[in-house]
Amino acid sequence: MPLRLKKLSKIMPLQNRQADFDALRNRYPWFSFESFEYKFTDQRMEIQFHFHLSGEISFHPSIYIPWRTWFTAPQEKNSVWDSLVFHIGLIELISYWKAACPPRVIIKPAGLTDEQIQWWKKLYFNGLGEFFYVNGLATSEEDFMQMECEAGTQSFSPEALPATENQYLVPIGGGKDSAVTLELLKNEGSRTVPLIMNPRKATLDTLRVGGFDEEGSVIIQRAIDPVLLELNEKGFLNGHTPFSAMLAFYTLLTARLTGISNIALSNESSANESTVSGSDVNHQYSKSYAFEKDFRQYVSTYIGEGYRYFSFLRPLHEVQIAQIFSKLTDYHPIFRSCNAGSKTDSWCGACAKCLFAWIILEPFTGAEKLNEIFGKNLLEDASLLPYIDELTGATAAKPFECVGTVSEVNASLKAILKIHQPPLPDLLDYASKTLAPGQEDLEALLKDFNEEHFLTPEEVFILKKALNK
Repeated sequence: MPLRLKKLSKIMPLQNRQADFDALRNRYPWFSFESFEYKFTDQRMEIQFHFHLSGEISFHPSIYIPWRTWFTAPQEKNSVWDSLVFHIGLIELISYWKAACPPRVIIKPAGLTDEQIQWWKKLYFNGLGEFFYVNGLATSEEDFMQMECEAGTQSFSPEALPATENQYLVPIGGGKDSAVTLELLKNEGSRTVPLIMNPRKATLDTLRVGGFDEEGSVIIQRAIDPVLLELNEKGFLNGHTPFSAMLAFYTLLTARLTGISNIALSNESSANESTVSGSDVNHQYSKSYAFEKDFRQYVSTYIGEGYRYFSFLRPLHEVQIAQIFSKLTDYHPIFRSCNAGSKTDSWCGACAKCLFAWIILEPFTGAEKLNEIFGKNLLEDASLLPYIDELTGATAAKPFECVGTVSEVNASLKAILKIHQPPLPDLLDYASKTLAPGQEDLEALLKDFNEEHFLTPEEVFILKKALNK
C-alpha cells in the first residue's frame, strides 16, 4: 500500500523530496552488499562491511567488541559467526542504501530464500516509514526496492544456541526503561549482564549505579562510515532508520559471545501506537510487538533455536514504568532520555522528549524533584505549547520520538491538574482548556497488563510484584 501523506505540525514540517528521490534512483540504480570480514584478536572482535553504491561510492563501516575473559565463545571463524555477521550486514546496509534509495539491491555474501527477502523488505519498509513520510516520498513496499542474491551463493544453516536459565543480557540506553529492567532482574538474583552500544556518560552511570562496571559488561563500538555523513552534507537523502532492529541483530552476536540466551529488551506496549494517526508510520516500529514477534520467528527459522529475544517491559504502559522508576531514586540524577542533549549528557528542556518525561513522571515524583532533574519547571515554558498539542493527539502526528501513547499523556496531565493549585503553569493552564473530555484514567492505566508478550510466568510475577509495591 502506498504511504499516506498527512500534514504534520510546525514542529516537524513535511519536506517534498520526491523529485530528489526519483533523480537519485535514476542516477544510482543499484546498491550492493559486497562482502564482510571479521577477526578475533586478544583484545577484541573486529567486523567490517563493504557496500557499493552503483560502483561509484563505497562504504566500509566497522565495529569492534572488546573481548572479555568471561566470554564463552571460541575465537575462531566458523559458519555460526559467518551467519551472525552476515545478518548484521543486512540491517547495517539500510543506513547507507537510504542515501540514494536505489531500486535494486544485490546481496553477494550469501543467499536468501524468497521468504527471507520478503521479510527483509517488510522490515526495511516499515522501519523507514518515518523516513519516507518526513521526506514526502510516495512509494510502496512492493516497489521501493527489489532484492536479489547472486547465483551460486551459499545460504547458512541454522545453528542452535544452548538455552541458559536465570541469566540475562540487558541492553542499556541510559534512560528510565532499561534501568527498570536492570534493577528488577538483578534484584531477583538473576545473573544480569549489561550491553551497551557506543557508551556515553548516561549509560556508564547506569552501570555504576546498578553495581556494574565495563569489564563485566558487553560493549559494542559501532562507527558510521564518514562517507555517509559527507553525502548527507551534499544533500543526499537522510532520515530515521530502525535503530532497535539493528540492535536486535547485534544482541544475537553478543548472546553467542557470552553464552547467555535470554536477551531482555525494555520496549513497552506504548511503542505499538502509530506516530501518524490513521497510518502505519511508527517512529518506534522496531520497538513494537509486531516487530518483536516477526524477529523471533525469523531467528528461530533462519539463524537458530535457543536465542530468546523478548521485551521484559512489553506488558506495561510508559506510565507504569514511570511509577516503578520513581522509586529507583539512585538513578534520578543520572538518567537521560533527551536525544538533543545526549552528546552533552543533559536534558535540553526544549524538546518533546523532555516534556513527555516530565508529564509521565510528575504524578509519581512531584514537580520539586523534576525541577532538580531538569533544572527548571518545563510546565512553565510557554515555548513548549506546540509539543502539548502533538503529545495529546491534537495534531496529525505525535512527535517523532520514543514517547508514550496519547491516552497516557492525557491521563497524566489530568492527574497533574488535580494536584496543582491556581495559578496554573502555562502548559497546564493550556491543557486545562484544550484537553478533550475523555475516559483517560491514570489509575486504570496503572492497573492494566498487556497480555501480548513473550515473558515466562516467573518474569510476569517479577513485573506484577514491582507494580504492586
